[in-house]
Amino acid sequence: MQLPLVPLRDVVIFPGVVTSLFVGRDKSIKSLQTAMESDKSVMLVAQKNSSQENPKVKDLYEVGSVSTILQLIKLPDGTYKVLVEGIKRAKILSVAENNGYIESEVEVLEDYELDDDLKSSYLNTLQTQFKELSKTSSKIRPEVITQIRAIERLEKLIDNLVGYLSLQISDRQKLLEEINLEERAKYLVSFLENQLDLTQMEKKIRDRVKKQMEKSQKDYYLSEQMKALK
Repeated sequence: MQLPLVPLRDVVIFPGVVTSLFVGRDKSIKSLQTAMESDKSVMLVAQKNSSQENPKVKDLYEVGSVSTILQLIKLPDGTYKVLVEGIKRAKILSVAENNGYIESEVEVLEDYELDDDLKSSYLNTLQTQFKELSKTSSKIRPEVITQIRAIERLEKLIDNLVGYLSLQISDRQKLLEEINLEERAKYLVSFLENQLDLTQMEKKIRDRVKKQMEKSQKDYYLSEQMKALK
């Protein structure tokens, strides 16, 4: 499959996830315009080093997402705002410059099959963990919990959860590259378990500090009362 390619800084696009991007590099803009003239399909892939202005093949990760452009708007400063939806994981086979834009040959990647009972088990576990985590985070809105609980496919759940978790770019890329669905599920279950343990520990520390402060304030108050009585 031949597709225009856009390198991304500090962003990893996942299948089934809608993302807003800002694009300013000439070749990237030309790739988007070329995609719009065709079927709006584009290959989006993260750079290994976000500071690279003109990344070569070696500066890109091998796996990205074949995506659809939902909206492309030119801004007053000449940059573009683009709304994209990831469709499929894909591996870059080759890259070449073509009429001012980057063209890539890509191979779509399919997930390894997983037993339905295991899928259901991982799905329920991840949804429950995320709900528990949301109780300790003001950043996760109630409507997000409702959306996550409504997802019925494990692969979609994992790809959507990534956007709400504090994962490094390298970890996000690792999850994108992993075509073994069970390995992706295991990774997120472990990550969420660690996050829950961490939040519980932080709560214990906050409670301990609060009690200590209350005790100090009480001791200070009693000390002042004793002084007043003398």
